[in-house]
Amino acid sequence: MVALPDRPNLTPDEYLAAEAKSPVKHEYHDGEVYAMAGASDEHVTIAANLTFLLLPVVRKRGCRLYNADMKVHVQRTNRYFYPDLLVTCDPRDRENRYIKEHPKLVIEILSDSTEAFDRGDKFHHYCQLDSLTEYVLISQNQPRIDVLRRGDTSWHFYTYTTGETLRLNSIEFEGAIESIYEDITFPTEIPIPADVRTELAE
Repeated sequence: MVALPDRPNLTPDEYLAAEAKSPVKHEYHDGEVYAMAGASDEHVTIAANLTFLLLPVVRKRGCRLYNADMKVHVQRTNRYFYPDLLVTCDPRDRENRYIKEHPKLVIEILSDSTEAFDRGDKFHHYCQLDSLTEYVLISQNQPRIDVLRRGDTSWHFYTYTTGETLRLNSIEFEGAIESIYEDITFPTEIPIPADVRTELAE
């Protein structure tokens, strides 16, 4: 995700009008616009594996699965995001072809440059969606999947790794971690995110 400092502070309507014509996807953060960076081989492969595994389950429940080309609007904090995958079961989301506002499940595949944001501020914004019951963070550097699941009064954190079965209660899905990481070769050393490297250097 790369900031575009030369762009003016846009209203949501101006952003949506510009985005409809743009060859590059941008996220919208309360007036600020950020270009989306390209994805790695691992990122794309994990997304494809998930789509293959989740689509039959989602269809059986009468829900819809969307990939990284679909925007999610967080109205309360004036944000538009492009999650890597989302599932919505709300009929209101059938009314808009380009934007979803009531996702039940959001999945982000982590990268070194966006991991801190995905775990922190982005999660804070997604929490403002009353419909959201699970937020999933998938590492592409190691076999690890973190699930934040909404409880009655707080969010609960679960980690799944090699040899375990991933459970997504929001869509009643169960699948082996190995199937999600099929065709992935992990690095011998796990990269340290840029923001962490900066803190260590200080």
